[in-house]
Amino acid sequence: MTLTRQDCLALDAADPLAPLRAQFQLPEGVNYLDGNSLGVLPRSTGQRVAEVIQQEWGEGLIRSWNSAGWITLPQRVGDKVGRLVGAQPGELVVADSTSINLYKVLSAALSIARVNHPERKVILSERSNFPTDLYIAQSLAAQHGMTLKLTTAEQLAQDLSQDVAVLMLTHVNYRSGRMFDMASVTAQAHAVGTLTVWDLAHSAGAVPVDLNGAQADFAIGCGYKYLNGGPGAPAFVWAHARHADRFWQPLSGWMGHAHPFTFDTQYAPAAGISRYLCGTPAVLAMSALECGVDTLLAAEPLGGMAALRAKSLQLTDLFIAQVRERCAGHALPVATPPAHSERGSQVSLACPEHGYAVMQALIARGVIGDFRAGDGTAAEPDLLRFGFTPLYVRFVDVYDAVTALATVLDSGEWREARFNQKAAVT
Repeated sequence: MTLTRQDCLALDAADPLAPLRAQFQLPEGVNYLDGNSLGVLPRSTGQRVAEVIQQEWGEGLIRSWNSAGWITLPQRVGDKVGRLVGAQPGELVVADSTSINLYKVLSAALSIARVNHPERKVILSERSNFPTDLYIAQSLAAQHGMTLKLTTAEQLAQDLSQDVAVLMLTHVNYRSGRMFDMASVTAQAHAVGTLTVWDLAHSAGAVPVDLNGAQADFAIGCGYKYLNGGPGAPAFVWAHARHADRFWQPLSGWMGHAHPFTFDTQYAPAAGISRYLCGTPAVLAMSALECGVDTLLAAEPLGGMAALRAKSLQLTDLFIAQVRERCAGHALPVATPPAHSERGSQVSLACPEHGYAVMQALIARGVIGDFRAGDGTAAEPDLLRFGFTPLYVRFVDVYDAVTALATVLDSGEWREARFNQKAAVT
């Protein structure tokens, strides 16, 4: 059945999650489908950051480390993030960046693997994993005399052999939006004695995650995508309780010390996940991130992540159906898996010839997605990438985005965007 714009407005009117959109500052005339790159600004963030600056810093000064609770921000905000990803209180902290946190947990995982299976010399990851994850793994492989082996989702089970020390995967692939079954893959890894490290950058706040239920070993994730923490927001790090006290992480800074204010010259790691802290908490950034996480926790009375996931799938289903129907005359294969169990909260369309120009033309029309270049092969084409954050994306936004996409393609106005791109590069 073909849905009209009026049908989509009716879906929005009946949506129990619709009131959550009011939490965000959304620019007039902008149809924002890029929350998988940078989340929208919560209305509460500006006031909260101003309060931290003017009152807690301006008036409280150094006293605010205690009186305002700055010193416990990594744990406090970490516990809130933990509610979204299946971590128990005290198991997850907010700190540093995803790259730095990946270095910490991958180092710890390799240390455990070296004790359990000293003969294993392979870190296994997906070829289309986010490049920074691969760079960190390459660095650690070189330091440990190991090899980083790259595979595909289809080949993963065959390559997950008894020579693999650690399997490092992004739960939802940043390019295609393909989602791994975390519990199943973790079980396969454990069956051959391999530890798992999961990157939740495109999962946390977008899809239900249950780290403890999946028996995962380590996880990290960022705060500026679906968690709405702002550009460059702090990341988070989690270690299963069975591993948290086993090894030091390599960046043994003073905030990860068991007693940081004794100023001992000898390092003694804190108990549990707090040893994965390093330097002084970024108070302004963590305060902003807390506002972003609170926008997701506001969904708990309405069904929480399960309800958000159900709407996400409705939005992505609608987008796929509308593109196939209304852009049928153009070559735009859907690169995102059709199965709900394999799909994150985004849809990627292959656009091998003029994808960048098409996206620029869409942005000029107020529809903001993003473009990811491929390697020129069918396995990794250029992609138009659209993120669907159910907290604020409406069904009518989906309809209007496809209307704009069809207009850009039918009219050929992308050609002007392509010309402008070449002129700018020259």
